[in-house]
Amino acid sequence: MAFAWWPVLWVLFLPASILVWVWMARGRRIVMPLDHGRSAPGRMGRFLVNSALSIPALLLAIAILMLAGPRIYGVPRTKRALTNIEFCLDVSGSMSWSMGDVSRSEAALNAIIEFVSRRDGDAFGMTIFSNKPMRWLPLTTDISAFRCATPFLRPRMFYRTLGGGTEIGKALRYCNAVLSEQEEGDRMVILVSDGASADLGNGAEEVIARELRDNGVVVYAIHIGGGGVPPEVSVITNITGGRAFSPGDERGLQAVFERIDQMQVARLESTYAEELDFFRPFALTGLGLLSAGLAASFGIRYTPW
Repeated sequence: MAFAWWPVLWVLFLPASILVWVWMARGRRIVMPLDHGRSAPGRMGRFLVNSALSIPALLLAIAILMLAGPRIYGVPRTKRALTNIEFCLDVSGSMSWSMGDVSRSEAALNAIIEFVSRRDGDAFGMTIFSNKPMRWLPLTTDISAFRCATPFLRPRMFYRTLGGGTEIGKALRYCNAVLSEQEEGDRMVILVSDGASADLGNGAEEVIARELRDNGVVVYAIHIGGGGVPPEVSVITNITGGRAFSPGDERGLQAVFERIDQMQVARLESTYAEELDFFRPFALTGLGLLSAGLAASFGIRYTPW
């Protein structure tokens, strides 16, 4: 226990002096029918009377302690460690092809929104790309921003500005630069694409993977086109410590995001113990002493007759 204004505690010498005077004073004289007669109370009677006389001094001490601001340290809490998750979404022309009842792009966005809703406390951003990358949504902890921004995202909208091809290497380097701006939290990229990349191969994927790894970025790749994951993409995920998946339908896509959520379990960080007011025991003790003093006033006291 500590006190917010500990210098106030010096005033405790006053009730302490009163208590010493009460208990160390010599026997009191009372008036009897015989002039100057002495009383001869028993030890129990003297103890009860002195205890009653000590109550005001004890109440004064309680008041001084409360004025000093008693504090205790609460149990150290934990908070969820922040993870900065950048979605890297392919918006090339083939992403408008069907995947069950919806397009590949719509299936990916639905799965992303569901994933975001399960990761409360993380920061999310989105980069879209085809031949060139573009920042679609800055990193934010506001989940509603994702729900508001994604309905306007359609692959055919970006053909003139971003091209119609697929260049994953440029997009991952762009995401790496975005995550480098974040000083706090882990860093993760979830790549969603449906084709092979024109700018990977001949060792370029290894160079990009090392850049991401050195920056502490883990890459998970989801290939939603036909066939398996492109080998170059698998190299990047392996080097950065992530995984590559190739779901065949929308349900499989949802399952992949659930799997990533399980693999990237949220970390908990300890925080400092918070200082809390500690008035309750002093207040209860004061009420008890006040009640005892009220009861003692009905008879446990010295009288001059």
